[in-house]
Amino acid sequence: MSKKMQYPDAVSPQPKKKKGSGLLGRIVRRFFLLLFTVIILALAALVLVMNLIFKGPSPAAQEILTMSLIEASATKWIPALFIGEERVAEITSAGSGSSLTDDVTDTSQVIIQKDSAISSTSNEWDNYPDGIRIEDYAGDTYNAHIMIVRDPSLVYMGISTENYSTSIPGKRLNAVMEEENVLAAINAGAFYDNGTTSAVVGSYPLGLVMSNGRCVWTQDKQPGLEGFAGFTTDDVLVVSTTNLTQAQAEEMNIRDGCCFGPVLIMNGEVNMEAYNMNSGFNPRTAIGQRADGAVIFVCIDGRQAGSVGGTYRDIIDIMVEYGAVNACNMDGGSSSIMYYRDTYGRYGEAGQVQMINSYSLLQSEPRRMPNYWLVKPAE
Repeated sequence: MSKKMQYPDAVSPQPKKKKGSGLLGRIVRRFFLLLFTVIILALAALVLVMNLIFKGPSPAAQEILTMSLIEASATKWIPALFIGEERVAEITSAGSGSSLTDDVTDTSQVIIQKDSAISSTSNEWDNYPDGIRIEDYAGDTYNAHIMIVRDPSLVYMGISTENYSTSIPGKRLNAVMEEENVLAAINAGAFYDNGTTSAVVGSYPLGLVMSNGRCVWTQDKQPGLEGFAGFTTDDVLVVSTTNLTQAQAEEMNIRDGCCFGPVLIMNGEVNMEAYNMNSGFNPRTAIGQRADGAVIFVCIDGRQAGSVGGTYRDIIDIMVEYGAVNACNMDGGSSSIMYYRDTYGRYGEAGQVQMINSYSLLQSEPRRMPNYWLVKPAE
């Protein structure tokens, strides 16, 4: 009897692995594991350092760190995790308010002299035919950029839309410089910011906004607003320690203005409450005016290796040195930005738009915002 031959079941051929594919996968996995580990260690080190400062022996260091974080919308919640809401409130309320004698600018202290300055045989504008002078200023913890505009009638409030809405995003200032025929621009007043990257952030302003003689937005009694800055139809910069109403602004003939604060200088008097108050090291923007009418824009760089940032004291010192008789703090932090159309090629190719200040290390482009100070060319 013959035996049946037994054959093994057919086995499907296994696909051959590409040479090196397993090695590449291991490299990629190890890279991301290493990256994740580095990030975790960096965060742990940051938390440890902040804990040492918040709970260390130096109240001054605690106050500076608290204010630096509080003034940034994305990090304002951090200090309370370490020192509690009560201590945060104690720090933020110290020195707040105003020590100024007046509540609003006395416009008689500013006498516009733009025409006599132009006709003078030798003056500061001889080498600046477009009427804009830019200088750099170095402080102990910051680098600042000062722009002086000879003719205040050329400074006005630009707006991102005629109809503010959460469905209409604000504009980036570099885009505004390309869209409009302006010589210079800086950021201006307060706007909605919940600390996220939502398109709603920067879509509409807070407080009163006047543009070209019209009230384009108003919100009374907005928390956090400590002042108003705006130009009258006579081109005098008016600063107020309160958020003006539309009726008040119209009565004072305000043509262009917005809210933020605090007021830094009024009628030649320094606001000592702002000068001595707790304020962190951050990027900052401010607007001021000299007695001859020339407008002063200041941007302080911050959140960089070479420029940590400035305080209210720092920006007041700059305004005083440059002769401001009235000055008000504008929105700062990652909003701080200054642009100039390089008419005569002082900073590069003639006619090109130049960014004068520097971004913080945390951003790669200007923030979207609903309003901004613009400088139009002279006729």
